[in-house]
Amino acid sequence: MDDAHDPPLTFPDLPRLELDQLLGQLVDRAHEVIATQSRLRGLLRANQMITGDLALPALLRHIVEAARELGGARYAALGVNAHTGGLAQFVHSGMSPETVRAIGDLPQGRGLLGALVEDPVPIRVERIADDPRSSGFPEHHPPMDGFLGVPIRVRGEVFGNLYLCESNSGGFSSEDEDLVTALAATAGVAIANARLYDAARVRHEWLGASATITRRLLSTEPGDPLQLVVDLAHDVAGADLVAIVLPAEDGPDLRVEVAVGTGADTVIGLDVQVEGSLCGRVLRTGRPVRESWPLHVPGLGSAVSAQLRLDPVLVVPLVGSRQVKGVLVAARLRNRPAFTDDDLDMVTAFANQASLALELKDARAEQQRLAVADDRDRIAADLHDHVIQRLFAAGLSLQSVAKGLGAGTAADRIGESITNLDQTISQIRTTIFQLHRTTGTVASGLRGRVLDVLADVAPALGFHPETRFSGPLQSSVPDDVADDLVAVLREALTNIARHANAHSAAVDLSVHDELTLRVVDDGTGIPATGRRSGLANLAARARRHGGTLHVTRGEQRGTELSWSVPIG
Repeated sequence: MDDAHDPPLTFPDLPRLELDQLLGQLVDRAHEVIATQSRLRGLLRANQMITGDLALPALLRHIVEAARELGGARYAALGVNAHTGGLAQFVHSGMSPETVRAIGDLPQGRGLLGALVEDPVPIRVERIADDPRSSGFPEHHPPMDGFLGVPIRVRGEVFGNLYLCESNSGGFSSEDEDLVTALAATAGVAIANARLYDAARVRHEWLGASATITRRLLSTEPGDPLQLVVDLAHDVAGADLVAIVLPAEDGPDLRVEVAVGTGADTVIGLDVQVEGSLCGRVLRTGRPVRESWPLHVPGLGSAVSAQLRLDPVLVVPLVGSRQVKGVLVAARLRNRPAFTDDDLDMVTAFANQASLALELKDARAEQQRLAVADDRDRIAADLHDHVIQRLFAAGLSLQSVAKGLGAGTAADRIGESITNLDQTISQIRTTIFQLHRTTGTVASGLRGRVLDVLADVAPALGFHPETRFSGPLQSSVPDDVADDLVAVLREALTNIARHANAHSAAVDLSVHDELTLRVVDDGTGIPATGRRSGLANLAARARRHGGTLHVTRGEQRGTELSWSVPIG
């Protein structure tokens, strides 16, 4: 048969239609495989992006950017859970800085964000407004419909959540959810590694800070130890405010002694109640505390927190060898990351090291004080046993010579020399008494009280008055007379400082048949007219004991005050 006359090869219509459908399905499947491969490659790129950085702030930013790209979302965010509930940190992407400023405060973990915090399972909704868990948006917030939320777990603990809004493809799919969930798993591992790295770095810095404190406090010029402690803690802890709170010397409460950082000038000198405050609790128990700043407690609480916008806070004790000396407070502003348990441990160890260093410094200062006291005792003994005895012997010899000369100019000059020797002996005795008194000790007896008044008023005078004592001051002056005498002396010296414009003054206190206080200055002299209420008060104190007050002007300038009370 001739092939040229054979009929053409044809297929029935039905089988051809089935083949076209199969080919179309095959093409669609191929496109799906390609798309899936593309998204898997995107997941790999995202994983590479977030595993290449060990700095936690940069890592969180990379995670948000990778989730936004992988999920095909217009907006993305990562909320870090606070240990007290809500969000401690909120890292976002997709909004302009102008929009963020217009919105104001970042989310605190309410609505759908809070639902994911409370129940950490993926949430995917088509319209946020239709979900009953939604709490709406603040003013100036851009409109958002689709929502996808996935938790991030770090070693079994929910670290935070990834939030995606406004899918570029019209809605988030189950595939989007799977991919973002896979990314969240990788993010959890990367965050765990970043935490370990950050903890090791910070621990190294805390060890360096502790060594710095010990080295500085043991140096010859340590500076202010409390200021050194807060400066180092502020730098290493990443805190916005660090303060040291110690028991107040003039009351039962606590007081902020030093502070550095945001609002330091506001809190320095602030009184803190022991009862009901975090500082008081830590001082009593000796156990550190990590939590949000309490708005309900008195003292260093609601007023400071509201004014400075503080939230995460650490309060650790300064533990001495015998008792808790005070507390160290470290706080961060709101919307900053909360302190971790590692932060609490390291700050506590640092505070303990600082306390030991401070005690060591105090011990060295006490040792030096005792050495100075020993030197003073030795000098005082030499003055008493050698100098005074020789002067006294010289005075007796001069008296014998004067008796042999009889009346005359030579005898008068020898008499003046004997008087000068007596005054010198009196001044040396005063110096010996001052050497025996150490700085910071409570004054004992009338001499000590008089010297304390002179030390108190000297800064206002601008000089130290010359002082002389004579007679049995310690044994013959009654307590009530001594109280009035100290008050008179303080008033007299204060008047010189305020009104006399004097360059020098002398105080002479003697006890023989009567107690006499003389205060002489080289100032402008008492005015002829003016208020005399202060002098009237001094006179009344003298009359109370049967004594007198005399105030006279010098021949050229100055004033002499004489306050006398009979003793017997």
